[in-house]
Amino acid sequence: MNRLGRAGNAPPPSSDAQASGPAPDPAPPAGRVGRMPVWANPRIGLLAVLVVLIVLFTSLRPTFLDTRLTLVPLQSDVSVYLVVGLSQLAVLSLGHMNMAVPRIAAISAFAAGLLYDKTGAPLPLDLLAGLATGAALGALAGLVIARTGVNSFVVTLAMDFALVGLVSLLYSHFTQGVAFARQPAGMASLGADTMADYCTGDVCGPPIPLLVPFAVVALLVVGLVFRWSRIGREILMTGSNQKAAELSGIPVQARIIQAHALSGALAAFAGFLLAAENGAFSASVGGQFLLPSFLAPVLGGTLLAGGAVSVLGTLLGAGITQVIYKGLNLLQFQINQLQLYIGLVLLAALSLDRARHVLAERRGVRA
Repeated sequence: MNRLGRAGNAPPPSSDAQASGPAPDPAPPAGRVGRMPVWANPRIGLLAVLVVLIVLFTSLRPTFLDTRLTLVPLQSDVSVYLVVGLSQLAVLSLGHMNMAVPRIAAISAFAAGLLYDKTGAPLPLDLLAGLATGAALGALAGLVIARTGVNSFVVTLAMDFALVGLVSLLYSHFTQGVAFARQPAGMASLGADTMADYCTGDVCGPPIPLLVPFAVVALLVVGLVFRWSRIGREILMTGSNQKAAELSGIPVQARIIQAHALSGALAAFAGFLLAAENGAFSASVGGQFLLPSFLAPVLGGTLLAGGAVSVLGTLLGAGITQVIYKGLNLLQFQINQLQLYIGLVLLAALSLDRARHVLAERRGVRA
């Protein structure tokens, strides 16, 4: 929800290269240090939590460090859920929410699968079809929000409900089931292979899944958009104070549409990566995306109120959540227990992060 009622100038937006948090505090009193120490950096805190979790699960289950059993699938999962988190981050920058991330991913995966099924188009063209579908759906949601002023939660939730039925109808009509029987050439390798499977002479690559570079590209693009591009900075300004952004001459409606289009394209990209990991374009793609889409960016420092994003924090947030899932799964927790404990662990992590912020404020630094 945008902060519309606040008068005055908008506080400067922030991104990873600046600050991932609230607007800068007033200068600290004389005699107090204002420079942020290493311990007050939120990403350092998240990295420390990640390391502690890895050490904990490794001590309880040494197989946590098994390359094929754990580390390779973990990297693939982090890659998918990083892109999912970036999808939600794109609209959280405005103070909006995209509740339709799961179904945008599903319908975009369907578009990619249908293009291949009907035309035999190569994998890159199938990916572009999915991205275009996701961006169009996101832009449509953004257009409705910008023109009507209806809360983003309501608009995207309504879209999600509509797309739930549409996905089922489309798969029933075109596939006589819940998945396309065929997949493009190279899709199985993309989802299952690692760089270690490709050797030049006696030299092989590291055990890194082929999905990882795709997620890294998405991370870099989103980071560059919000750090260096005019559109990204104006989206953050709009999220920080929409009224002030309007008075500053920023095309607020256009920026809302563009942020939602970016969110839709990233949701589609995440759906494509998950389809590659699962080995099929199916109706179930994206069904589990909603909660992780919020966990990764919010745990990483992106503000629900808008105006500040943390791309690197989203990577760490995705890593923490997936390490917890994988670790608890190796400890043979049942699904209900797993959900309970991951909620408790994440609550503890957020509480510790808040305690660190309070301590930093008391010492006169900005966390």
